[in-house]
Amino acid sequence: MAPKFGTSGLRGLVVELTPNLIADYTRAFLAACPTGGAVHVGWDLRPSSPDIAAVVMATARAEGIVVKTAGALPTPALALAAMDSGHAAIMITGSHIPADRNGLKFYIPSGEISKADEEGINANLGRAPATAEEAAQEETPGALSAYAARYVEAFGETVLSGLKIGIYQHSSVARDVMVEVVDALGAETVALKRSDVFIPVDTEALDPETRSMLANWCAENGLDAVISTDGDADRPMVSDAKGRVVPGDVLGALTARWLEADVICTPVSSNTLVMEMGFEKVVSTKIGSPFVIAAMEAALADAPAARVAGYEANGGFLLGFKANGPAGKLEPLMTRDCLLPILAPLAAAKAAEMPLADLVATLPPRFTAADRIAGIETDISKAFIAKLTDDAGARAAFFADMGAEDTVDTIDGLRTRFESGDVVHLRPSGNAPEFRCYAESAHAERAEELVTAYLEKLGRELG
Repeated sequence: MAPKFGTSGLRGLVVELTPNLIADYTRAFLAACPTGGAVHVGWDLRPSSPDIAAVVMATARAEGIVVKTAGALPTPALALAAMDSGHAAIMITGSHIPADRNGLKFYIPSGEISKADEEGINANLGRAPATAEEAAQEETPGALSAYAARYVEAFGETVLSGLKIGIYQHSSVARDVMVEVVDALGAETVALKRSDVFIPVDTEALDPETRSMLANWCAENGLDAVISTDGDADRPMVSDAKGRVVPGDVLGALTARWLEADVICTPVSSNTLVMEMGFEKVVSTKIGSPFVIAAMEAALADAPAARVAGYEANGGFLLGFKANGPAGKLEPLMTRDCLLPILAPLAAAKAAEMPLADLVATLPPRFTAADRIAGIETDISKAFIAKLTDDAGARAAFFADMGAEDTVDTIDGLRTRFESGDVVHLRPSGNAPEFRCYAESAHAERAEELVTAYLEKLGRELG
């Protein structure tokens, strides 16, 4: 599949992300979008990222744009540094997908690019190189420490005291800053399975081996939780003391409640328990942070003083207002972040003097599950979903075991709610040749069963 924009940036096979293509997209971004006179550049730990970053930086300098080199760091840390400086940013990362793929995430001085910005970038592809004088390149080593300080100063030195937290480091670009921050907040940390080989951890769809590993670590080390992220650290992963993973949309809802947000923007695929938690307003969006951000901006335009927050089903959290932490203020950061939805639920459980699992159990009883089939091209997935959407008979046959339909939602893919209360949501991935299936039910086991059953059925239907 040729490199293209998905829900969160440009993605493609490394062999197809040629220097010419990377330079072309970099020039198009710089031509189409504001930069504030400089671009911050960072990257994740996959083997191809430094070389791609070198092309990005050389191209930007040749276009007369000052380059601020941030190095290997979490995507939200790069975004924070760039936004605080009033500059653009480019992050080289493929997020959670395998190391044979990579990509670019673009930021303007106000934050993530919008879909309109994306259209502008595509329209500017094929531009001739500039004839400007080569601009300077500067190191910006303080970006990571500023990101860590954001949470240490807001949460305080004792908020996690008494807890023993395992940190699954793998090849996350946040593997060291997670230890630094959690240590600084008073917890005892145990570093787990650091890897020199890139591991594509998809926090939304952990494999059985990883789930078993989490449970074993908790039992062997007496842990209160295990935390981790995806490759570029804009998605959180948190397990309870038994190694059971708390879904990202549950972390998001807990974090929003802890922050005392009143307007929540989250994709249609997120757990609907948030609708029953007493928030003033919950807005459902298409899947992808640009759509969440657009909804947050619209909510703030309608009510500038509103306490607006957003999160994705993967747990990446977006803060749209100045919030109060236990020890200080948290400034807005409207890009997906991993640390806030890791720390806030742990702090909430500690303050309530209960295990994390017990805090989760206080929420409305709605449970989600998600997984995907790899290797299904997007065109095939879209055609199949279009068939089910347009043909009620085909849809009834495919969902023959589910009983009567209640509602059908096509805001992003095909999301069908049945009279039983169960939900099955089918959708092509926006950034990889994958067919994703989400399910929701009043029982966790039922949600898992639905995902397993319908992925098997999709596999048979699509070969």
